[in-house]
Amino acid sequence: MNFRQFAFNNVFRKKRTYAAHFMSSAFSVMVFFIYAVLLYHPDFQGQLASSSDTASYLGGMGLKVSQYLIFIFSFLFLLYSTSAFLKVRKREFGILLILGMSEKQRKKLTFIENMVIGLASVVCGILVGLLFTKLILMVSSRMLMLEKSLDFYVPIEAIWTTAGAFALLFLFISLLTMRIGKRNQVLDLIKEGEKPKPEPKASLWLSLLAIVLILAGYGMVFYFVLGKAFYFPLLISAVGSVILGTYFLFTQLSVYAIRAMKKREKFFFRRINLLTLSDLTYRMKDNAIMFFMVATVMAVAFSGIGVCLAIGDPVRSEKMNPYAITYRSLHDNKMEQEHIKTFDEKLSSGGFAFEKVAVAHRYTNAGGMIIRLSDFNKLATMLGYEAESLSNTEASVASGIASRSSGSYDDDQLLESAREWSGAEMTIKNRFNQLISTEYGDTLIVPDELFNTIPKSQFEQENNISEKVYYYVVPDWSDTLSISRGFEELIPPQSENGEYYYNLLVMDWYHDKQLNAILFIISVLVGVVFFTFAASFIYFRLYADLDRDERQYQMISKLGLSRKELKRLVTRQLVLMFFLPFLMGLIHSVVAFINMENLVQYPMFGNAANIYISFFLIQLVYFFMIRWRYLRHMYQKLA
Repeated sequence: MNFRQFAFNNVFRKKRTYAAHFMSSAFSVMVFFIYAVLLYHPDFQGQLASSSDTASYLGGMGLKVSQYLIFIFSFLFLLYSTSAFLKVRKREFGILLILGMSEKQRKKLTFIENMVIGLASVVCGILVGLLFTKLILMVSSRMLMLEKSLDFYVPIEAIWTTAGAFALLFLFISLLTMRIGKRNQVLDLIKEGEKPKPEPKASLWLSLLAIVLILAGYGMVFYFVLGKAFYFPLLISAVGSVILGTYFLFTQLSVYAIRAMKKREKFFFRRINLLTLSDLTYRMKDNAIMFFMVATVMAVAFSGIGVCLAIGDPVRSEKMNPYAITYRSLHDNKMEQEHIKTFDEKLSSGGFAFEKVAVAHRYTNAGGMIIRLSDFNKLATMLGYEAESLSNTEASVASGIASRSSGSYDDDQLLESAREWSGAEMTIKNRFNQLISTEYGDTLIVPDELFNTIPKSQFEQENNISEKVYYYVVPDWSDTLSISRGFEELIPPQSENGEYYYNLLVMDWYHDKQLNAILFIISVLVGVVFFTFAASFIYFRLYADLDRDERQYQMISKLGLSRKELKRLVTRQLVLMFFLPFLMGLIHSVVAFINMENLVQYPMFGNAANIYISFFLIQLVYFFMIRWRYLRHMYQKLA
């Protein structure tokens, strides 16, 4: 057996240890390849561009950014896991050095092993990606509502891009890890696993600093959003404080808390608490960096997926505008009636029931908008709301987009506009926050008699003209996509002279649907990759300590540790390893969701709850699977 064969066999003998490392690497290659397939598909960008230039731009940009993120995190993950593998194998290297291996040969051995795993991951990831290429293209075209399905093609460019990028990545990692682990004394290497570890220590001040930094980071984020202090360095400082606080939480506060529990003798000597807490201190210290990285990665995954799904939710289109067609016509528009007739005929011939209301708008010199009560009541009744009644000295307000989102109202300015032409003191009777008005600013509703007394000078001056708006309500508006495209072919959405312009809800929904699908594809795949890396960290740390755990449990079993007690002891430790980082990631992302919801004025916790439940169930299944395999292995060793 030559040296190269020895390196290959060394990898295959340790397949249990390398399994998570290999699977995670292959999975990241596969996802990178999926992005490349979509990015280079000849029909993908063309169909997106035909429906929306914005969707086309964001689609291409999002896929590229996602590839960069996966590549960067793959580098960090591989560097961490490979360097940790080398530390675990110090005893093995010591034995090989005794048998005559030189330092140069040791470096060559680690280089070959890393390249074998890397190239195998690249090949496996691309092959699995190819198997699912057709399915991915079908799902993507359906989610993106493309006019025709994305045809299957042989993604040569995607294969070369993926293979080249990750081959270079694994080569760089392999060269870098050759420099990790300077040559130690042979005796030190052999006795690496037998050296008694000093009891982990933790600083009270750094433990308190962990709490202060996390709370300070949360506080800065809340101030950024609620105080509207949109200062980018403040946000960066908040994120940095939370990350640093999380690091100290796992490296200092967790160890300090366990040491404090050990001092409570009544609790410490109860049943198997002595075994649990004694070993837990060392596990927390050894795995602190891993816990920190997993918590950070999970927080990014939760927040990224949730925010993308919420922002791209197509339901927002209807919530922002209940009218299928909104046609605005200025007073000198000669094509108004012809256009309205076209809308009516096309909707009727398409078999769509609809209601239509024409509303006269008046803009005052101060910029306020005024409509008559009868027009407002027609709109309210068409949308299913009760009609309003006003006396001659009363007015009501239909909240615009700005006041509905901010919750701040300026009724005095509206009343001042009314006083300019009415000469009477008026009061605000009601404010309607329901989605009746789609204007950005508030709309003043006045009795018809008062509306008709507005002098022409108020609305015929420059930039203060009269306007007539036609609002259409179509119950089955989401099915009007084809005829809406026909509208845009017959009638330009906006005249060159600004005499009219119109908006079609289904087209907004269609574009939002595409953007949502792009965000969904990008965020879910990136989030799943991050989550896979997090799970792989846990798997690696568990099996990296397996030999030490075997010796420890064999000694304890001789003192009378039963299988039932062993199961409880292992379960406690695994619960901490699996769910403590998950909990911290969840808490960080909840704070992010609360502030995002306040920032964009759109509910996010529906999506957040689904994300948490989905990932928790995946984590729970993974926990039971790993616990079963781990216990089965321990039972065999203790038999």
